[in-house]
Amino acid sequence: MEQGHPAVRTEEPTVSAPAGTAPAGTEPVGVPDRRAPTGRLGRGLLPLLGPAFVAAIAYVDPGNVAANVSAGSRYGYMLLWVLVAANLMAVLVQYQSARLGIVTGKSLPDLLGERLRRPARLAYWGQAEVVAAATDVAEVIGGAIALQLLFDLPLVLGGVIVGVVSLGLLLVQGRGQRRFEAAVIALLAVITVGFVAGLFVAPPAPGDVLGGLVPRFDGADSVLLAASMLGATVMPHAVYLHSALARDHHARGQHAPDQHGRGVDATADHRRVRRLLGATRWDVVGALAVAGVVNVALLLVAATTLRGVDGTDTIEGAHQAIVDALGPGIGVVFALGLLASGLASTSVGAYAGAVIMGGLLKVRVPLAVRRVVTLIPALVILAAGAEPTWALVVSQVVLSFGIAFALVPLLRLTGNSEVMGEFVDGPRMRVAGWTVAAAIVTLNLALLVLTVAG
Repeated sequence: MEQGHPAVRTEEPTVSAPAGTAPAGTEPVGVPDRRAPTGRLGRGLLPLLGPAFVAAIAYVDPGNVAANVSAGSRYGYMLLWVLVAANLMAVLVQYQSARLGIVTGKSLPDLLGERLRRPARLAYWGQAEVVAAATDVAEVIGGAIALQLLFDLPLVLGGVIVGVVSLGLLLVQGRGQRRFEAAVIALLAVITVGFVAGLFVAPPAPGDVLGGLVPRFDGADSVLLAASMLGATVMPHAVYLHSALARDHHARGQHAPDQHGRGVDATADHRRVRRLLGATRWDVVGALAVAGVVNVALLLVAATTLRGVDGTDTIEGAHQAIVDALGPGIGVVFALGLLASGLASTSVGAYAGAVIMGGLLKVRVPLAVRRVVTLIPALVILAAGAEPTWALVVSQVVLSFGIAFALVPLLRLTGNSEVMGEFVDGPRMRVAGWTVAAAIVTLNLALLVLTVAG
């Protein structure tokens, strides 16, 4: 790669699977879809969209349901501002992650794996795996709760079913990223309908909604919930994953000059990257707008129909209260949305875990093996009889502490001209990025202090 500018071919490149992906014939992770536009971007914007909608599944997973329903039922509209702020942060963070993958042709874990020494790399991978495990716990438990609500299945059996079905979705990825994206986006549509439907039956008062946009807390428990909502909205594994999704969707790789010293057409490459980045902005804003609507709808439905109702501190109790208040039809739609959320998000989470391991450890693990291993903690928690909604909320708090470990390296890389060349962050982007990072770290420190202080 030339100093200051990542060189790529302007014709269709031959892109090999990056380190850490599975070989042909297994379940490949991070293998570009050969049909994706490369040298010529194709006509129109639509073929360039997709990666952000896959990453956005992480923002509407069962952890969001638990955190947002808990916030709405306990505090009404008070914490609505946390969701709005977190979603705005997520737009910036996910765009930066996708931009890194498009410009460099490498994922965030790939770049970190190249720069960290072995002890630091192992330690960093360890914390990333804890975050990935917390993610999977929330997603599998959420899917299991949905199956219990719909079919009265035992939670452990439901967790196994979620794991098996999610593996099937992952195997779709082996047949091309576009097909995986289409399957996940279809589930996102089900999630959106499932969680927004209640708003049309019992719309909130506009004045109450506006009041929820005023930043404030009410004791340590509200801070705990805010951290949980932040952890459920700005997802660390989505930060790692999005760079790989954008890279692979656009089949962009890095190539040095050929043996005769000829480089690439820098002007054509510049135009190509500019167009990809423009499409990515639409992709991210559209995907996170959908995710934001879903999250806000969850809190508003809880604030409108569940405030002061006994038993709504659990998803099962909230579901029953929704059925009582809005009817069994809305209850079924809600449960279907929760099931789609669990299935899609656990598939995306397992995919992210493979990208993290491949980039940091350069280890190839078939997705089937990884799916089984990461399923175990969630099944153990379910078998132990832990209260599912409480486990979901705690998992989101764990995620909130992992955000800084993903966000700080991302901002350092996108602000490094040796990595990004002419696409390095400008002054405004740097200020915005580091302001977001400071806000996230500050909220987590407040959570720690208030929790320790009782």
